[in-house]
Amino acid sequence: MDSLYLLIPLSVLLVLAILVGLWWAVDRGQFEDLEQEAERILRDD
Repeated sequence: MDSLYLLIPLSVLLVLAILVGLWWAVDRGQFEDLEQEAERILRDD
């Protein structure tokens, strides 16, 4: 039972860190043009 007092706040912090990372990626435009990045691998430079 004592370990739950540690694990529950740590899991909440982990979820918040994941949400902040996702928000940061969306705000920076990481997911704006997925088609061009997928086709970039196939093109020869």
